[in-house]
Amino acid sequence: MTSVAVSTRYPAPPVIKSANIAAKTGLVLLLGLALLVPGFGNLDGKGLVPRAIGYPLAAFAIPFIWMTWWRPRASFPWTADFLVTFACFSDMFGNFLNLYDSVESFDNMVHFVNTGLLTAAVILLTMHRSTPLSAVLERAVAFGVSAALVWEIAEYFAFLRWSPERLGAYADTLSDMSLGALGSVLAGFCVYALWQRGHLAEVAPQPSWPICSARRARRRASPRQLLRSGRRPSACGTWLP
Repeated sequence: MTSVAVSTRYPAPPVIKSANIAAKTGLVLLLGLALLVPGFGNLDGKGLVPRAIGYPLAAFAIPFIWMTWWRPRASFPWTADFLVTFACFSDMFGNFLNLYDSVESFDNMVHFVNTGLLTAAVILLTMHRSTPLSAVLERAVAFGVSAALVWEIAEYFAFLRWSPERLGAYADTLSDMSLGALGSVLAGFCVYALWQRGHLAEVAPQPSWPICSARRARRRASPRQLLRSGRRPSACGTWLP
C-alpha cells in the first residue's frame, strides 16, 4: 500500500519570523566580530571557538532539517526555530554587554531560561498537542537535564579547566544543572497549558493527520470502533485526535 500524507501549510507568524531572522543575523554578526576583533564580546578565555562552531550549528539545524526532510509535508516551524536561535543569541549578547561579570545572577538566569527555551522547542517539534501532561513533563525533564549536563561538560572542556573559576566549579555546576532542570519543567507546563487553551496549534510540524503505511493499514479500526470512540476516521482508517 502506498503512503498517503496530507500537507497542511500555515502562514508564517510575522512577529516571530522577524524576531527569528533578527536573532540569527545578530548571532552571526556577534560571532564574526568576536573572531575578527580581538577582545570583542568579552569572550577571551571563555570558549570563543567552541561557541563559534556550536551556535551556528544549533541555530541553523532546524532550517537544514526542514529543507532536507520536512519541506514537502510541513510548514516551517518558526516558533521552535526562534526559541533555539534566541538561546544562542542571548548568550552571545550577554557576553557582549559583559552581563556575566557585571550582574551576579545573570548566569543563573541564562541557565534557567535558555534550558527552558530549548526544552520548549524540542516539545513543539517532537510531540503532538494532544499529548498528556505526564508525557510532556517526562520529555521535558529528560531533555532538560541531559541538555544541562551536556552544557556543563562542554563548558568545562571549552575553558573552565584552565580558568581560576574551576575551584568553585562544583557548586556552580550543581546550581546550573538544577536551574536548567527547573526551567525545563516550567517549559513543559507552559507548552502544555498553551496547548490546552488552543494556542500553538499552527506550530509545525504538528500534523493532525496520520501517514498511511502498510503497517498502519493492517491495524485499521472498524467503523463501529470509530463510531464508539467519537473520533473521526482518517484516510487510512486510523483515529484522529
